[in-house]
Amino acid sequence: MSVGFVMLVHTALDRAEQVARHWAKNDCPVVIHVDKKVKRRAYSEFVTALADLDNVKFSTRYSCEWGTWLLVEASQDASELLLKEFPAVRHVFLASGSCLPLRPVQELKDYLAERPMTNFIESVTTEDVPWTVGGLDEERFILRFPFSWKKQRRLFDWYVRLQRRWKLKRKVPEGVVPHLGSQWWCLTRQTLTAILEDPDRAAYDKYFSKVWIPDESYYQTLVRLYSTNIESRSLTLSKFDFQGKPHIFYDDHMQLLRRSDCFVARKIWPHADKLYNGFLSEDASIVTGAEPNPGKIDRIFSKAVERRTKGRPGLYMQSRMPNEGWENGITSAPYAVFEGFTELFEDFEDWLGRIVGARVHGHLFAPEGVAFTGGQSVFAGALSDSVELRDYNPRAFLTNLIWNTRGERQCFQFGPRDNQDISWIVAKDANATISVISGAWAVPLFYSNANFSSIRKEAARLQKIEAQHLDALRSYYAKARVRIWTLADFVENPMEPLQTIIDELGSRAAHRLTEAPRMVSLDGFGQFLQNLKNQGMQPHLMGDFPVANTLAQNQNKPRKPYLVK
Repeated sequence: MSVGFVMLVHTALDRAEQVARHWAKNDCPVVIHVDKKVKRRAYSEFVTALADLDNVKFSTRYSCEWGTWLLVEASQDASELLLKEFPAVRHVFLASGSCLPLRPVQELKDYLAERPMTNFIESVTTEDVPWTVGGLDEERFILRFPFSWKKQRRLFDWYVRLQRRWKLKRKVPEGVVPHLGSQWWCLTRQTLTAILEDPDRAAYDKYFSKVWIPDESYYQTLVRLYSTNIESRSLTLSKFDFQGKPHIFYDDHMQLLRRSDCFVARKIWPHADKLYNGFLSEDASIVTGAEPNPGKIDRIFSKAVERRTKGRPGLYMQSRMPNEGWENGITSAPYAVFEGFTELFEDFEDWLGRIVGARVHGHLFAPEGVAFTGGQSVFAGALSDSVELRDYNPRAFLTNLIWNTRGERQCFQFGPRDNQDISWIVAKDANATISVISGAWAVPLFYSNANFSSIRKEAARLQKIEAQHLDALRSYYAKARVRIWTLADFVENPMEPLQTIIDELGSRAAHRLTEAPRMVSLDGFGQFLQNLKNQGMQPHLMGDFPVANTLAQNQNKPRKPYLVK
């Protein structure tokens, strides 16, 4: 007899009975603490079920709660009973009712027999622990925590703030260096006895009874006072997610648990029949002799945490709608946004589709409707052209469009008349390539033939909107690839920026552009802008557009092919 087990049980008593019987039948004594919140009848049936085993005992019951001192007190009483009733025990192994042995008991006994003076307990200082969750590291040892974190959260937080404000601190007992670690340990009789029989135990108990989550620090700290032969690791496999909550193992984790080579694992789902039947059967008595190495499966858990916290780029669903800034990429694939091009060119969408071989849409966020390519009313992924559905969540509309068309480059038009809710979204999206001809929105106003007072008012509104949008594109937070030309600069030499755009989109053509889309006539546009100025509106986003409109005159000359040799 070399190892005895202390079990802390509060639920799934039938599974705890199976595990306790498995250990007891392999000549390992077991002392069980059953939470006092368990009803008396269920407790009596549990005791009766194990009454045929002489090496199974039950300790004094406490009403335990997560993170409270009574958990430590329960383990103390159970450990004292185990050491008293079974003097042949050399190691004491602390386990929970949801633990499951993964390897033959004899293999654990042999492993500990080869290391008779070694204590297996995770014990590291607060400076070396990167996995504490909740914002309390060293403060858990110098503040008081009389209130329950789970049941009295407001009082808990209020009292912590009060102590911080008035700098109320407790003194750590002399000679004690606070350590943290997993609450599941395996200690030698000598070390555990020294902890439980220490003359200063009352003082230590009084101090740790006000420490936050003392079951992760009591034994982990005091073991440093009585032993130097410490393996700072647990023989129990327990994994936690990014919120500090334990992972639960199910039937489909069978092979994963075997690969860990750990002796015990928690937390096991109570209904995991395959796991319990497999690991507790006599057929599972295959001795491997391998060193416990949970690091073998750390990569899988790291990928699971990454998938849980980040998800797949551009994928949003009701099961994980991330907070702002938490998403793993706003969209899932590259796309292009063109601003001012359809206003300046008559056949820009058709021309761009032929040149780059992409799916080119019109103004998807226009107030009058969703202009899918080809005039479709329903697009990929059952996206509707309904303005009401689009404007209910414009961001989701965009991300769905890109997600549903992965593998095909999407291009769409945008401008100051459109819904501006996606302005910052596309600006911060690294997948977006945005090409802007600033001030081109004035061209449709030039051709509108409306009352000039209405035109001036609308021009002022659109210019204000576009200016705010350009600020977003030029901001520190913008991650999109952005190119901005003023209308005057673009009209003066349209082929160069068009060639740049096509090159960035990865055109299928291996040669340079030989044709350009048909540009609308700008004859009189310069005077139109001057009239806006005369009426008190300053159109500054178009660039230095001459009143004489020599640019427009150049457009009236016989058009020659745009051929670059």
